[in-house]
Amino acid sequence: MTETPASAPPKSDRRRFLALAGATAAATVAAPNVSNAQTMTLRFQSTWPQRDIFHEFCNDYAARVNAISGGRLRLEVLAAGAVVPAFQLQDAVHAGILDGGHGVTAYWFGKNKAYSLFGTPPAYGWDAHNFLAWMNYGGGYDLYNELVTQITRVNVVGFLTGPMPCQPLGWFKRELTQASDLRGLKYRTVGLAADLFNELGSAVTILPGGEIVPALERGLIDGAEFNNPTSDTILGFPDVSKVYMLQSYHQAAEAFEVIFNKGKYDAMGAEQKAILKFAAESASSDMYWKALDRYSRDLAALRGRGVNVIKTPDAILKAQLEAWDKVVARLSAENPFFKKVIDSQRAWAQRTVGYERVNTPSRDMSYTHFFGAS
Repeated sequence: MTETPASAPPKSDRRRFLALAGATAAATVAAPNVSNAQTMTLRFQSTWPQRDIFHEFCNDYAARVNAISGGRLRLEVLAAGAVVPAFQLQDAVHAGILDGGHGVTAYWFGKNKAYSLFGTPPAYGWDAHNFLAWMNYGGGYDLYNELVTQITRVNVVGFLTGPMPCQPLGWFKRELTQASDLRGLKYRTVGLAADLFNELGSAVTILPGGEIVPALERGLIDGAEFNNPTSDTILGFPDVSKVYMLQSYHQAAEAFEVIFNKGKYDAMGAEQKAILKFAAESASSDMYWKALDRYSRDLAALRGRGVNVIKTPDAILKAQLEAWDKVVARLSAENPFFKKVIDSQRAWAQRTVGYERVNTPSRDMSYTHFFGAS
């Protein structure tokens, strides 16, 4: 008979010990799913009013960051004006007053007109999906980073996200039927579109989203565009106008911009940086899916409210394209970096839109076949 050494625990205790050790080991294996690291919270302001769907898109991006990080990196979302007005967002992020924000590059147009090329480029036949393809595979991000860090020396890191559908010509007191109707028109837009409409003879006023409808209501402007049927409804356009003109070449390929303070960003680990980037790419697709659903429903609702939805006449569209030629030529001559970006965009669009045109059959033909003309 073998005796149990005095120093060894009884067999029942040994079994309990081994069971406990096994449970502890299992918990240790699972431990990588739990982080003891301190949560990093970033103050993240949008340039959009609280009720706008664009602010919802901003929240959607933040929700992805928060979920992917398991709560270790958190964006605290604030609406436009919570800390600074919309047009001061980039300055606030640069200075560290805010850690980040959600907006569009056209809002920084006053610092260098090339900024608008990364949000409202010329209408080269491409859409916003193709534009984002250029950003990622056509050298767009290299040029964007050159503009931000070397030319304007802004202390931010940015990602473009969210391909916007083509934007309407806008809301007017009366229907526009020819290009000459734009001459002398007091009109709200932003970015390069301001130069475009100035070329067409309009008197352009640049206003943030929340100020447009009050200006239209008081007669300070004769017409205005913002972006889409959902935002336009929320902002109150149908309360002051019943003429809504769709299709335009002034902002045919725009996307949102997400920016972060560079010092704050550089201090992050590789995982956190990747989360911010990949969440932007994920939110990009989801935003477009949601936009197609909401914009189409809200356009139908506008018609139900007595809004006269009108296709912009071809004469105005052709005049816009001719104006683009003049704006691009003038700004390329004045700004070598502007020309550098334009040359890259033109080469990309000529090749890729050329491919799409020969590869993709007519949407109008198939839609008319199944649903009839509308």
